[in-house]
Amino acid sequence: MAPLIQFENVDIFQRESLVLKNVSISISNGEFVYLIGKTGSGKSSLMKTMYAELPVNEGLAFVAGYSLVELKKREVPMLRRKLGIVFQDFQLLTDRTVDENLLFVMKSTGWDDKVKMQARCDEVLQSVGLSTKGHKMPHQLSGGEQQRVAIARALVNNPEIILADEPTGNLDPETSAGIMYLLRDISLTGRSVLMATHNYNLIKRFPSRVFRIEDGVVYDDPIESYEGGADESSAAWPVSEG
Repeated sequence: MAPLIQFENVDIFQRESLVLKNVSISISNGEFVYLIGKTGSGKSSLMKTMYAELPVNEGLAFVAGYSLVELKKREVPMLRRKLGIVFQDFQLLTDRTVDENLLFVMKSTGWDDKVKMQARCDEVLQSVGLSTKGHKMPHQLSGGEQQRVAIARALVNNPEIILADEPTGNLDPETSAGIMYLLRDISLTGRSVLMATHNYNLIKRFPSRVFRIEDGVVYDDPIESYEGGADESSAAWPVSEG
């Protein structure tokens, strides 16, 4: 089976500036991979390339079966339906309930059967532990709950890949751990998860594969480089195959 994400010899630009050079990475079904690097190193640029916010003009770049080099503008929405994107600042619609946030995304991506839409909404909220929160407004939720809503929103179209850009950046350690377990559970369903972070303590507590960006180069680091801070909580973190 081909990797869900595969880049070979890809240069990534922001406007005219080269941000990442000669990127060669692959992520398979069910893999959980961290993406680390200093602020401004290119983590977000790499993710933006994956959901076609930034172009790929040469090299080989496949995401969820789509060639980013050959991707046509009309195919971008179809690619993005195969991706779930989670942001650090949640990006929820503050004037709508939790249910309405999810239904808005579903309607904008082609859903039109209201019964099926509500059923899917209920299903994903239950999967993130928020089955009783659908009627709440975002400001009535804790930060961790808001991030769970953002993850539920990312799951509504049953994506093959989750791109999580600093999803624990605004959360306390205990709440962050809960989000980590949730994202790991998602990867164990066969989805690929790529999570950008600057929190090395999380990587030590929940060790997994690591892509490190330094001086415009993406390195595939061995897990052993980051182990050593695990506690009893990480013992429950299963290592997925693939």
